Amino acid sequence: MSAIGSKSRRDRIVQLATTTGLTSVDELSQLFGVTASTIRRDLAKLTTDGRLARTYGGAMALSAHPEASLRQRTGEAFEAKRAIARWAAAQIQPGETLLLDAGSTVGALAHELRTAKNVTVATTGLTALQELADVQNVHVECLGGTLRPLSQGFVGPLTEAALERLTFDRVFLGTDGVSPEHGICEADLRQTRLKELMARRADHVYVLAHAAKVGRRPFHAWATLPAGWTLVTDDAADPRVLDELHSRGVTTVLAKSEEEDS
Repeated sequence: MSAIGSKSRRDRIVQLATTTGLTSVDELSQLFGVTASTIRRDLAKLTTDGRLARTYGGAMALSAHPEASLRQRTGEAFEAKRAIARWAAAQIQPGETLLLDAGSTVGALAHELRTAKNVTVATTGLTALQELADVQNVHVECLGGTLRPLSQGFVGPLTEAALERLTFDRVFLGTDGVSPEHGICEADLRQTRLKELMARRADHVYVLAHAAKVGRRPFHAWATLPAGWTLVTDDAADPRVLDELHSRGVTTVLAKSEEEDS
């Protein structure tokens, strides 16, 4: 990146901390082509001005990254979500028992399952329940608990207790962000704990996330997934992040839209 003035650099640091989460001195030094000492002076100034909060080795935004509601997210990356959902549905075999997370992309998968035959679907998400409530050939189990209005999903001890009674052939998880170093990101620690428990109960673990979420770190709650999980995304995903995920044992799939298939 070409050299920029200190004010512009500081404005950009605040923007990065707000949109991607935790910002480290080393990352910022490389990004802006300045010394670590310069970045530390920038962070000190931004902290004094009340624009950032210092952390060990970096800084973070004072206010949490705003969590979009499920209603707001439903229309985002619509075609990519449909392609991801179609690929995921094609993996499912008759007679399988599936676990569906909350979220708009997993909700798109539930829509694809309306024509499925002889499958059992357990879910923590209201969207999946609504999609499958009137389908005769899909047996539906609701894992109840405490409803989070923003995500339209159930969390908490009642949901976790229900999980202990079941195992699954496949689990399909949603996420707010995917990081090679940390796993998958959510706004709430209850969600990340639940996703880890869900992953442990299934033979095959899939994370459904369109390209804008790959490499994104909007929050500070993380779920670490077992080795061998699969990320299903689209071809706009950053290839450098995909390569890093692959090097860590994650299978990556780029789902194609109907236009690309034709």
